[in-house]
Amino acid sequence: MTPWITLAAYELAWLAAVEGAGRGHAWPGVLAVALFAAWRLATSRTRPVDLRLATTALVLGFALEALWTGSGLLRYAAPWPGATAPAWLLALWVAFALTIVPLFRYLHARPWLAASLGAIGGPLAYLGAARGWHALALATPAWRPLLALALGWAVATPVLTSLARHWLLQLPRQAHA
Repeated sequence: MTPWITLAAYELAWLAAVEGAGRGHAWPGVLAVALFAAWRLATSRTRPVDLRLATTALVLGFALEALWTGSGLLRYAAPWPGATAPAWLLALWVAFALTIVPLFRYLHARPWLAASLGAIGGPLAYLGAARGWHALALATPAWRPLLALALGWAVATPVLTSLARHWLLQLPRQAHA
């Protein structure tokens, strides 16, 4: 599968999640990510790695979202099943993890670059979801939640890409060639 198709499918899942959340519904994002995940896993030659990354991202995402919401930095429009880490947003963490192998292979051995891109891309995604679709609200002044998001994603991205590299090296050679 080409990386472009993966990127387009991921972006569609992201859009469904934030659009649905902005309207107060968690299910569009959860459904879109479930379809994306089913397709990615069905076509993946690195399924064991993808599953481990998705599980890791789910745990990491829950911890970071709980930290950000618990400190009052973020508030979600569709908080189901709880305001700490809504299902639609945890689904997006899983979807992101499923892009690590096909889209971000160049970051696997470059943790500083992964951290830099995470520190920029993570907050921009949240800012877009907040301003474009009202899926979440940032505390004021906005620089505080954006800084917290940048720090969290600067840690999460290299953790996930480094784990991907480590786990890919453990696969038989033909699986990830």
